[in-house]
Amino acid sequence: MAINRDTVTTHVATFKRIAAAARRAKTFISQLFIYSVLLSLAFVFIYPVLFIFSSSLMQAGDVTDATVKWIPKELSFTNYAYAFQQLDFWRSFMNSTIISLGSAVVQVVSCAVIGYGFARFRFPGRGLWLALVLFTFLVPPQTIIVPLFLQFSNLGWLNTYLPFIVPGLFGHGLKGALFVLIFIQFSRKLPIQLEEAALIDGAGAFRTFRSIMFPLARPAMLVVFLFSIVWHWTDTYEPTMYLMDSEKFNLTQQLSKMNGEGQGEGAKQLTETKSVIGEPPTKVNRVMAGALLSILPILALYLFAQRYFVESVERTGIAGD
Repeated sequence: MAINRDTVTTHVATFKRIAAAARRAKTFISQLFIYSVLLSLAFVFIYPVLFIFSSSLMQAGDVTDATVKWIPKELSFTNYAYAFQQLDFWRSFMNSTIISLGSAVVQVVSCAVIGYGFARFRFPGRGLWLALVLFTFLVPPQTIIVPLFLQFSNLGWLNTYLPFIVPGLFGHGLKGALFVLIFIQFSRKLPIQLEEAALIDGAGAFRTFRSIMFPLARPAMLVVFLFSIVWHWTDTYEPTMYLMDSEKFNLTQQLSKMNGEGQGEGAKQLTETKSVIGEPPTKVNRVMAGALLSILPILALYLFAQRYFVESVERTGIAGD
């Protein structure tokens, strides 16, 4: 039985087109699934910011109006003026900057030294000290706040910025153990030939770290610097424990104070006045305006350093090897 070569060629070409179409459909479906998941996750993180922004532009009546969901009936920018004044924005901004920037700088330097030491040197008790570092990372700060408070009180550091900055000098402070682990992970990836070459040239361990290894750790430094600033900026627990003078409050403390005052006034109205039906019991719109003002500096910092931050995370190996 003779086989028509043209017929075979036609069938082969048809099968190739079907296979190519199947591959394209598979690729399209997989990409559609990936983008759907990414958009869903993005919405989860963006939703709070959109809600804050929308609520901050509402008037008092829009807050309790069931017909108003996202777009207020009339835009109101007076909430920002009120929040700016209540937050004492510039003073609180400077206080937050001193705490966050000062702590971030000292943590970058101290944690880099400690992380490099754990990654490159073998010394007696190394495993025990590393276990203690991990232990400080696992222990919640609330469980040791009483001895810390008494210690800082005996040193006369209460109502100052020293409880935030000085622990960072020793590789501790807020999330200090995590930063040490980041530098350990990064230092292990650096080629040991660089240290051997420096040793041949007569450089000691400290000079090798200062001149060669520390400059190469810029990706890890950027990650630790940004993490430290964000966590110190948004932290409310430790500042509330150590700062008593309102002139030294940071933005998050002022926001909590502003929120508490709004709730107190609303509760007082509900108990003393009978003509508040339909009025908001709290100043939600003004509090949201204050919340947006307090996170704007962090958002601006991230937008500026986004590309460098992503590259640094990839190079430090935080997401895995």
